[in-house]
Amino acid sequence: MYLSTLMLEEMESPCWSGLPKYWLWVPQAERFVSLDVHAPPVRFAFMAHRVCPWWLGYLLASPLRRWMHDPVAIVGPFVSEGMVVLEPGPGMGFFTLELARRVGNNGRVIAVDVQPKMLEGLVKRATRAGLADRIDARLVKGDNLGLESYAGKVDFALAFAMVHEAANPAALFADIHKALKPGSKLLIAEPAGHVGTEAFVVSLDQAKNSGLVLDSQPSIRRCHAAVLVQV
Repeated sequence: MYLSTLMLEEMESPCWSGLPKYWLWVPQAERFVSLDVHAPPVRFAFMAHRVCPWWLGYLLASPLRRWMHDPVAIVGPFVSEGMVVLEPGPGMGFFTLELARRVGNNGRVIAVDVQPKMLEGLVKRATRAGLADRIDARLVKGDNLGLESYAGKVDFALAFAMVHEAANPAALFADIHKALKPGSKLLIAEPAGHVGTEAFVVSLDQAKNSGLVLDSQPSIRRCHAAVLVQV
C-alpha cells in the first residue's frame, strides 16, 4: 500500500481555514498530503512548484482517486486493442495502466514525463501489473516531447491535468498534433481547482492554433475537459 494513516481531525488554526480537512500520510515521501488532490499547490510551501512534485505521484496513483476519476470510464470510449496511445505527464501511471490494458499486446502506450522519479514509479507499477512491455516510458530532456519516431502514428492522446504545468503549451500541442494520425483524438482535462474557465479557453485556443479542431466537451468531475481532433 502506498498510503496509510488517514487523518480525520479538523485543523483549527486560521491558516488552514477553507482548506480540506482530511489528510493522508505518504510513507515514501514522509509527508502528509491533502486528500483533495486539486487543492492549489501554492498554499503549501512544500508544494510550491509549477510541476507537480514527484512524491505527490504516490497519492495521484492511489486507488482512492478512482472515486473521483475512474480511468475505465474516462479513457474507455477512446481506446481499443492495437492502438498507439500518447500520454504526456502520466505521473506514476494512474491512467497509464488502464491504457496499457486496453491497447493489449499489439498496442503501445507512450508515457512521456519530465521527472525521472515519476517514470520510475510508473515502471514499477506497470511491472507489478504485468504491463511494462506495452509501455514506452520516456524522459523529456529537451524543449519538445521527442516523438519524431511516432510522427503520424498515434491513435489517441490523453493530457490529464498537465497542460497548465507545461512551460510552453503551444509547443506541447504542436508536438501532439504531429504525433496524431489524421482523424485521431486528444482528450484534455484540467483541474478546475487550478485552472479557471478563462485559462482553459486560452489552452483550447492554443490547441486549435496547432491544427487541432474542437470536437466535444465531455463532463469530467471537477475538471474542464475537451476532445479535439487532428485534421
